Amino acid sequence: MHARMWVVAAVFLVAATRAKAQSSEPGIAVPPGEGASAPPASQPPAAPSEASTPPAPELEAPPSPAPGTPPGDAPLAPSPEGTSPASDEASAPTAPDLTPPVAGPAPEAPPESTEPAQKKFESVVVGTSEARTSGSVHVVKSSKLQRFELDDPQAVFQSVPGVYARGEDGFGLRPNVGLRGVNPDRSKKVTLLEDGVLFGPAPYSAPAAYFFPLITRMQAVRILKGPAAIQHGPQTVGGSVELITRDIPAEEDYGVDLAGGVNLYGKFHGHYGASTERSGFVVEGVHLRNNGFKELDGGGHTGFRRNEWMLKARHLLDGTGESRQSLQLKLGYSDEASNETYLGLSDEDFRANPLRRYAASRQDRMENQRTQVVLSHQFEAGGLAVTSTAYRHDYHRIWRKVNHFQGTDIASVLADPTSARKAIYYAVLTGQIDSSTPEETLFIGPNDRQFVSQGIQSVARWSTTTGPLSHNLEAGVRYHFDSVVRLHTEDGFRMVAGELVSDGAPTRTTANNRDATNALALHVADAVSWGPLVLTPGVRMEIVRSRSLDRLTGDRQSGALEVVLPGLGVYGALTRSLGLFAGAYRGFSPPAPGQPSAVLPETSINFESGARWTRSGERFEVVGFLNAYENLTDVCTFSNGCLTDNLDRQVDAGRARIMGIEVFAEKTFRPGGGVTFPTSLAYTFTQTELLESFRSSDPQYGVVNAGDEMPYVPKHQLFASAGVESAFGGVHLSSTFVDSMREEAGQGEPAPGKKTDVLLTFDLNASWHFAKDADVYFSARNLLDKQVIVGRLPYGARPNAPRTMLVGLKYSF
Repeated sequence: MHARMWVVAAVFLVAATRAKAQSSEPGIAVPPGEGASAPPASQPPAAPSEASTPPAPELEAPPSPAPGTPPGDAPLAPSPEGTSPASDEASAPTAPDLTPPVAGPAPEAPPESTEPAQKKFESVVVGTSEARTSGSVHVVKSSKLQRFELDDPQAVFQSVPGVYARGEDGFGLRPNVGLRGVNPDRSKKVTLLEDGVLFGPAPYSAPAAYFFPLITRMQAVRILKGPAAIQHGPQTVGGSVELITRDIPAEEDYGVDLAGGVNLYGKFHGHYGASTERSGFVVEGVHLRNNGFKELDGGGHTGFRRNEWMLKARHLLDGTGESRQSLQLKLGYSDEASNETYLGLSDEDFRANPLRRYAASRQDRMENQRTQVVLSHQFEAGGLAVTSTAYRHDYHRIWRKVNHFQGTDIASVLADPTSARKAIYYAVLTGQIDSSTPEETLFIGPNDRQFVSQGIQSVARWSTTTGPLSHNLEAGVRYHFDSVVRLHTEDGFRMVAGELVSDGAPTRTTANNRDATNALALHVADAVSWGPLVLTPGVRMEIVRSRSLDRLTGDRQSGALEVVLPGLGVYGALTRSLGLFAGAYRGFSPPAPGQPSAVLPETSINFESGARWTRSGERFEVVGFLNAYENLTDVCTFSNGCLTDNLDRQVDAGRARIMGIEVFAEKTFRPGGGVTFPTSLAYTFTQTELLESFRSSDPQYGVVNAGDEMPYVPKHQLFASAGVESAFGGVHLSSTFVDSMREEAGQGEPAPGKKTDVLLTFDLNASWHFAKDADVYFSARNLLDKQVIVGRLPYGARPNAPRTMLVGLKYSF
């Protein structure tokens, strides 16, 4: 497979070099100033970018304001926040305008529109468009997010090839997402960003993402894989997921989204924003709730409620002359109360009633709060744009949950509930009999954790030419600090007549520690265009210093790590619409603080090559990838079933290999008459192999022999959707297929109880545009109401969500 990829890359380089460069072809980059016309004078200032890799115009210098344009209307260079993807219906980026600029005064502004300016959202990676990038980039745009009305981020991500997810609570409150085969546990091997800023509670010290923003308020999602991954860190093996929030509108804009459904599902989503010539703001709030679909023995609430608020304010400091400066402040608050548990079911109980929940989990509850402050400054002059951002996130969570028996662990009880040794424990767990011995005492307690994530970052973008070459250079630097303080306690409870009763013993402290990390990250990349070729070399450097304190034992440990991560990608346009691309880069995942000195970081050499066809309303892409791990790592967590003594311990698994093929197709058929038929398909085939034998305390691995396959990576995964839309509304049917996954490393057919079920679901979405600015929508998720085992970690079988139907009303102005 390795050799074949490089043969494909060599063939396409030869073909691309022989292709004749035609300056009239769409998609071919032009030197700054040769393909850009001045924007309308009425265009509002764009938001300053908060991204660590803010997009720049495709190989163009930022335009200067038209003569006579009022200072407050001077446009800024596009950025992830300076674009509003809400109404973008194109499935592929359109070609740049190659018409030479006309000398003299700028064209007059078009008549004022009631639609927000800068609707077009075009993903760019180091100055190249999504169509011409040398890596695998996918943007889930606002039109698709609104079309399917999904609250579960895992469901959104699985519409993109190469993205896997392990189900847990059915709502997606704490997603388990992996890219190209990396461990999906708590999305800890994926770089997660919101508007370009790391949003994980502690991305270096504790990367498990126990917080995830509400996907329902996002305007777009950008997923990067391949060589583009080195722009975002620290996790670069699989890639990055970036969430794009609502931008400040050009004029007064407001809207509400109200929905209700089964299990007392409720959603309130509102926003309001306005702008003057120099300043603007937007405020947005979301309340989401559900009583839960689980049936708790003895009755009880199994649902959740979540609230999120965001405020953005922007002021243009200087909009005259050749330079422009602006400031933007972003404030965020979120909270959650969810009656969630790690406790699942035995396989037999699952087959009898997959929605059942045992009495032992009645006290389980997660509560968390998060605050966010982000301040950005943007400076632009000629072909240079510099965006500097300071940020701080504070996150506090307390998860009270059933942990274990005094005499055994719960996972082993549910794996064999009828044996002589485990039958009594099972009966106590389910409330069928009372606890009669100290070994049958259940220990329940809160994992109390406080996180801080803060830093400052700056990204400079410069567009220029050297002879026949056009450059779009990007250089970024980020200093980041994060920390986690863990205080885990538990109390003993006896089961008495189906109720949990305290045993009266003192509270036990199982963990009291603090981990902290200081990290300096730098990256440089340059998109070099020459006719039909785009070459994108880049390099990332991570300098990491960590320390750990165990207050129970007094142990202190520190760590130091420096790593250089080079990458190279190339794209060649064969025709107006068809291009070939290939790339290679070094992947990296840092070890968590407090690890022994012998522990190594996760490193890999990753390759990809493929072909991409893009035309207005069409995109077809086939990519082959190979992740060759030099050292695969795994960290024990509660969510993957590890016991207290092994929590947060890392094991080095050595060499491994993940390879696969990704296929993506999207086309909107337009037969006329104002009717369109949007369709899309995403397919992923994946093979994994552990190349070395090792032993791990993580139940996902255990005793591993060379040649074993990795857990929780489906061999086949497919998403498909088709619909019809008109001025009156639309109807869409989508389907997701996820192949059975083994739940622990091994070879051949997994033993009973060691693999997930095949998942096949259908969703139906419909909307009716019954009045100006008003829509009614209907959504039926899991239309056939099929529940299967989507995972058994950490304690027992867990189902996907049952059929969920809801009706909503949207109004916007």
